[in-house]
Amino acid sequence: MKSNPVPKISIVTPSYNAEGLIGSTIESVIRQSFSDWEMLIVDDCSNDGTREVVSEWSEKDSRIRLISLPENFGGPAGPRNVGVREAKGQYVAFLDADDIWHPSKLALQLQLAEKHRADFVCSEMIDFIDEEEIIFPDFFDSDFREINFLQQSIRNRIPTSSVLASRELLLRKPFEESIRYRAVEDSHCWLQILDSGIPCLKLKLPLLNYRKVEGQISGSKVEMVRKVFMMHREYPGRSILAAMLMTGTHVLGALYVRILKKGM
Repeated sequence: MKSNPVPKISIVTPSYNAEGLIGSTIESVIRQSFSDWEMLIVDDCSNDGTREVVSEWSEKDSRIRLISLPENFGGPAGPRNVGVREAKGQYVAFLDADDIWHPSKLALQLQLAEKHRADFVCSEMIDFIDEEEIIFPDFFDSDFREINFLQQSIRNRIPTSSVLASRELLLRKPFEESIRYRAVEDSHCWLQILDSGIPCLKLKLPLLNYRKVEGQISGSKVEMVRKVFMMHREYPGRSILAAMLMTGTHVLGALYVRILKKGM
């Protein structure tokens, strides 16, 4: 399919050594019922065959574009910011290189954003390990809830690969690229957006299938607790007591949604 010079939605996918998984992620984009998109895969100096795999897909579908970075950022924040700057769409959707979308994901979120003139929307997600587990039920309901700054401070409620936001907003509120924020750069970005008075509208539908794989950035629990505390402690106007309290609620919330509920 030929690309639209000015697509409605730009999909930004940071990639690093995702040769074995990124094909399924790309297929989930191609299966979208909404077709006015471009997919920017920003490769962070992979040393496997990721770039070759993406190049093969881009030859089949001109809406898919590979952006090969000259130097490694060491995390997804830099590639995401590059993708936002290169994006042509009014909206940007983030999708990590190993996650899979429901076929109606973009259509339902765009409908929500345009109906409520929202600059920031997301959806629920469910975990998976084996792609054979994934099913795509038909969704007809589009109920949503609003997430504010306090709610996000207490517990992360915004799955990154489910986010659809206006490009202009993301240009104003980019991801923190410091390696210190690796694995919490997304939570930090959402806090900044919410703190500016812009809420996130979250569809009560699991439109994202989040792949759980060994060795993920967020896999080290002790390191994640340390980074969550750092993020809260360094957030402007936040005391050490508040940072400790919010780190505790974040950990408890994560245990609930990822172990008991198996989704977010």
